[in-house]
Amino acid sequence: MSLIGMDIGSTNCKAILFDAEGKQLASASREYSEVYPGPSMIELRPDEMWAAISAVIQEIAAAAGNDPVQAISFSALGEAFTPVGKDGEFLHNTIVSPDNRAVAQANSWHDTLGSQRVFELVGMPLHPSFSLNKIMWIREHMPEVHEKTWKYLLWPDIVMYKLGLEPRLDWSLAGRTMAFDVVNKTWCGEMLDVAGISSDMFAEPIQPGACVGEISAAASAETGLPKGCLVVAGGHDQPMNALGAGIIKEGMAVDGMGTVECITVAFDKPVLTESMRTHNYCCYPHVCGDLYASLAFNYSSGAVLRWFRDNFGKAEVQQSEREGRDVYDILLEDLPEGPSGLFLVPYFAGSGTPYMDPLSKGLMVGLTLGCDQKTFIKGLLEGICYELNLNVQGLDDAGVHVDRLRCTGGGSKSDYWLQLKADITGRECVTLNVSESGCQAAAILAGVQAGVYASAEEAVGQLVREKESFEPRAEEHARYQEQFEIYREIWPAVSDVVHKMA
Repeated sequence: MSLIGMDIGSTNCKAILFDAEGKQLASASREYSEVYPGPSMIELRPDEMWAAISAVIQEIAAAAGNDPVQAISFSALGEAFTPVGKDGEFLHNTIVSPDNRAVAQANSWHDTLGSQRVFELVGMPLHPSFSLNKIMWIREHMPEVHEKTWKYLLWPDIVMYKLGLEPRLDWSLAGRTMAFDVVNKTWCGEMLDVAGISSDMFAEPIQPGACVGEISAAASAETGLPKGCLVVAGGHDQPMNALGAGIIKEGMAVDGMGTVECITVAFDKPVLTESMRTHNYCCYPHVCGDLYASLAFNYSSGAVLRWFRDNFGKAEVQQSEREGRDVYDILLEDLPEGPSGLFLVPYFAGSGTPYMDPLSKGLMVGLTLGCDQKTFIKGLLEGICYELNLNVQGLDDAGVHVDRLRCTGGGSKSDYWLQLKADITGRECVTLNVSESGCQAAAILAGVQAGVYASAEEAVGQLVREKESFEPRAEEHARYQEQFEIYREIWPAVSDVVHKMA
């Protein structure tokens, strides 16, 4: 018996075939490219995305061989939606989260319901990243598209539809639209009335882990999935990452160290306080039971290192190819000891929490003629960790304490980065035996429906184990705490000047 967990991300999709013990039997992935049709606009081509997703499903289904796939589920990027016509045609590109075209629409809520009322209803701070604001933008600026739209679908809904099923949207991804009542778990009439959008234009909400349907004979012929294979609702990639990392109790937190760095914290009940709102921390359904989740994130974490590699690391890329080593291992070796004296503000794609400022930009403060490449790289890493600490402290201020971080994603492969993170935050950082927590979470939800596991909690207990621990070193933490106090003053001091550059 095998299960497929699939992750649909912002630049690629990946699927892993698991057995009941959580062993990875096979994997497949495909990439797709972002397009930038105008200032502050970021989109994906849905035809290209579906071709990649379909190819991955076919490849992974074929890899199952004589061990038929019992169920498939999905982890997916949040906020990204696509206008779809009545015949299933894509009417426009997929508009993704970092796209900032809807600043005016996001700000309009101040004059209607107000930021606190919006937060009490949908658990989201006001920001142009959320789907509803961009749908309002489409209605205003592309009325011909809006009039032809049957539904605004997120990517799991699209995949369900392409597999011949009625599209359903799980509660966690519905929560990322800013149109979902996170307490009553239904589309929010008060928000939609103000926005002028009908709830019929979204897929029907469904609990994460619920069965959407079975693969038909026609879909089986197209994808290679066996007829009768269960299609199970998954969830937003961050709480899915949390489930796959075993974050299934209040107070636990996972640090997803990818292109975006995101801390996901679990709650027993919705926390919709003014303090949460003023720190721009969201509150929406987790993918496990009746839990809720909140996020603290930086849009430009691993993306900053990739930017440096692509623009200033060509020699290291060539060395990597010659020696067969990971280019990031080369970039991060022989870095200087102690604080670099540099302060990176990593707002290369706007800031995440706690500022949520779409007009912010990246900065490097403290450069001198004595700064060499290795010192600069150390400053990049420190800035990413300072920003993480800003969010850890912000969660503290909002009444959410994080004692330790379970770390996942590409960055968690670096012992150096993890020790630096522990020293700067003063929190223990722990690695896991799980390398693909999003895909594993999808396989867990699929497996519960297929009867492989009695519950998600049972599966986590069976599959997730902690590995290495990185404790903060008292002397280094004290040195970095002094540097962090400088860091936290930088953006408030320069934000007005940077806004003039927008």
